[in-house]
Amino acid sequence: MALALAFPAAASPPRDAATHFFDASFGDLKDELRLARAEGKRGLLLMYSAEDCPPCHRMKKTVLSEPRVQDYVRRNFRVLEIDYNGDVEMADPQGRTMRSKDYAQNVARIRRTPTFTVVGLDGVELARHQGATRDAEEFLWLAEYVVRGEHRKKDYDAYRRERLAAGR
Repeated sequence: MALALAFPAAASPPRDAATHFFDASFGDLKDELRLARAEGKRGLLLMYSAEDCPPCHRMKKTVLSEPRVQDYVRRNFRVLEIDYNGDVEMADPQGRTMRSKDYAQNVARIRRTPTFTVVGLDGVELARHQGATRDAEEFLWLAEYVVRGEHRKKDYDAYRRERLAAGR
């Protein structure tokens, strides 16, 4: 079923992404994966962002604030934000502690913000999208890619190109 059919066209008023999109977290990805398994989720959806990143702010205000995005993504994933430049201590999926910027830049190898990754329950990255999306539908492709099992067949860039070529 296409996302257009899965989500009615009637738009609900936006909700703050900080409180309705992201899950509260102490920054321990190993523990977050344990929680995701216990909650029956498919893994983690991580947003790497920076305070001085205009596209990050735009995504939070125009895409991640949409109730249909919040509801679909949170139904399937625990959703966390990681500060690309942050000094806050966190733990990676193996339990190693480090600053969030060291994890983002050296372990996850994030090169720009925003970057969104989907991490499976085994701690392995399943998908990555760099940069802002044009709209909510395009953002939902990232979650849909994993939910539908497409990550077992092709990489995310190929999936996204197919969706774009099909006119969404």
